[in-house]
Amino acid sequence: QVQLVESGGGVVQPGGSLTLACVPSTRTFVIYSSNLMAWFRQAPGKEREFVAGVTWRNNKKYYGASVKDRFTIYRVAAENAVTLEMNNLKPEDTGVYYCARNPDGSAYTDESKYDHWGQGIQVTVGS
Repeated sequence: QVQLVESGGGVVQPGGSLTLACVPSTRTFVIYSSNLMAWFRQAPGKEREFVAGVTWRNNKKYYGASVKDRFTIYRVAAENAVTLEMNNLKPEDTGVYYCARNPDGSAYTDESKYDHWGQGIQVTVGS
């Protein structure tokens, strides 16, 4: 059962911006203070890669090298949500973007450490 739902994807021109959002699909899904929430992406023919993450307790943020200084992850604790603001988008940012929960924030770039995932949402940069 999918516990996280992504929204905000679409098609954008190079240099443009998009903001993705991730919310729990049910009220029973809890984001605990020990958790880290993250965004991953998977481009066609490539492995899924870490994009950005934020710790729920103290709002510490982490970014993949290819998106640093262009993307910003936000924790919206009051809404149990996490967003990803993407600026200056490039064709190589194209892919399916996934939201996921890491129970304790360890090895946050390792997708095997995440216990819940969204279904993913498509982001396409280009005409």
